[in-house]
Amino acid sequence: MERAVTEQSLHDAANAKPAAERPVFEISRLTKTYHRNAFTALSNVNLTLEKGEFASVIGSSGCGKSTLLKIMAGLMPPTSGRVVLDGRPVMGPREDIGMMFQQATLLPWKTALENIILPIEIREGKAAARKYRTQAQALLDLVGLSRAADVYPSELSGGMAQRVSICRMLISDPSVLLLDEPFSALDELTRDFMNMELQRICMERHATAFLVTHSIPEAVILSDKIYVMQSNPGHVAEVVDIDLPRPRKLDMINTNKFGSIVAHIRGLLEQEGQI
Repeated sequence: MERAVTEQSLHDAANAKPAAERPVFEISRLTKTYHRNAFTALSNVNLTLEKGEFASVIGSSGCGKSTLLKIMAGLMPPTSGRVVLDGRPVMGPREDIGMMFQQATLLPWKTALENIILPIEIREGKAAARKYRTQAQALLDLVGLSRAADVYPSELSGGMAQRVSICRMLISDPSVLLLDEPFSALDELTRDFMNMELQRICMERHATAFLVTHSIPEAVILSDKIYVMQSNPGHVAEVVDIDLPRPRKLDMINTNKFGSIVAHIRGLLEQEGQI
């Protein structure tokens, strides 16, 4: 089955639309079944990300969010369906996919700048990585850590460490940013600040991003559209377009429009007892 799926994906990708007309990321008819116990984690998932778009997926634990993200990152193959990034099927980890996790996962014996260029060092060697030091410093400037290049992770706060992780994700100039609840371990005030920083960085770089989160307000404040997932098996119950002006500000949370969007999404999740 998986060989047939791969051959079909290659055929589809070869006949894709011109780059200017196609989405950056496209998933169609995606299904994931674990054959050992015949458990279907995802069924008939369809998803598109346009250039510069910020999308989120939200749903309870067990609805397939993490499985979906792993498939998008090339860390897990689908059972069936089509997964295409920039016109090429995703068949494994790729340089043009940026990932950010709940924890910063910085190497404690390397400085902030050395951690940023680490992906280049692993892929191309130390000599090639050294050529990226100027670019890494520019990224530190972008996230407000101009003086942190020679600082070690133990000397960074949680928010600062995650900003270094953002730089590390951006150093290879990926086509898509996949974000796995990157600020969930931070306190509320720092999390709010980091969400606004993430919005600013994505807008400045016209980045395409996809966020997994359990927080409805976080999804609404950041996203252009939200995929609301329900379980048994995991599927997209509704795609909610977020018609709020950018740049978003935290005081939007107190508006009636923001509240009505949150209430609508909460109602979708409550239908299956997910909240």
